[in-house]
Amino acid sequence: MNEPITVTHRHGERITVHACDVELVSYVYKPDPVEFESRKPYAHPLRTLSGNTVTGYRPNDHRWHKGLQMTASHVSGQNFWGGNSYVHGAGYQALPERIGSMRHDGFDSFEVTADRMSFVERLTWLENGGQPWADERRGVALHSVDTDEGAWALDWSIHLTNLRPEPLHFGSPTTAGREMAGYTGLHWRGPRDFTGGEVLGANQRRGEAELMGRQAPWLSFVGEHDGVDRHSTMIFAHAPENAEAIHESHWFVRSEPTPAVAVSWAFFEEFELAPGDDFTYRYRVVVADGAWDHDRIERYLKTHPW
Repeated sequence: MNEPITVTHRHGERITVHACDVELVSYVYKPDPVEFESRKPYAHPLRTLSGNTVTGYRPNDHRWHKGLQMTASHVSGQNFWGGNSYVHGAGYQALPERIGSMRHDGFDSFEVTADRMSFVERLTWLENGGQPWADERRGVALHSVDTDEGAWALDWSIHLTNLRPEPLHFGSPTTAGREMAGYTGLHWRGPRDFTGGEVLGANQRRGEAELMGRQAPWLSFVGEHDGVDRHSTMIFAHAPENAEAIHESHWFVRSEPTPAVAVSWAFFEEFELAPGDDFTYRYRVVVADGAWDHDRIERYLKTHPW
């Protein structure tokens, strides 16, 4: 049975959802002050139903990692990820002239029922000089808050249209020459106490080495919290239609030295978006109390269809 939720919208700043006396998520769309970190909306904190935080924010190793974000590390020479840019032959360089941003333009819809919150947000992707490169319609929905399951779900979609008179090229550090660093797309940064956590995937795959750069319908990350005798599980899943998207996706995942997952749409190869063309991806993120194993994750995903 789904639990009721309470939604608070501080206009111009953030949307917060509470359930079971816990702030489950805060979606922040007010621009951050630091341009080098690539200003864009993010979701932080994310918490389990028992109140455990499962996202990190501006860790000292990567200040531009902020909870759960839609990112793009390499777009026609611009960096919508934030921080240093990877340059083949030179490594990571501080190139502020490459840092783009995502501007919040408003909401096309905003709906709240007793147990579900959803919105469609309009954003413009701006290159460093302020020119609009892409139009995004972002869908976010929080639902399935279930104390029996000990979990809740967040659906996140992107519909992106090229506004330029020339193609946009989407890549990653790996397409730029760095092996097995294909991060781009929807990105989660875990809290520091999740370092060394357990990575699981569909088809009984286990461990970062087995899943980095792989394709699978879902991936999970199990972490153990400091200060309390508790584990939490993050599940990241593709919507069925992602299999027919503009470009195939691969998982980027690290357990050490930083806990992170990215649903990379350009891990090994670039793809091109022609002027006026668009693409769509849709994902589900499940936030659960406890250390879930492969079978429990499979059961949950089968009983909570798209």
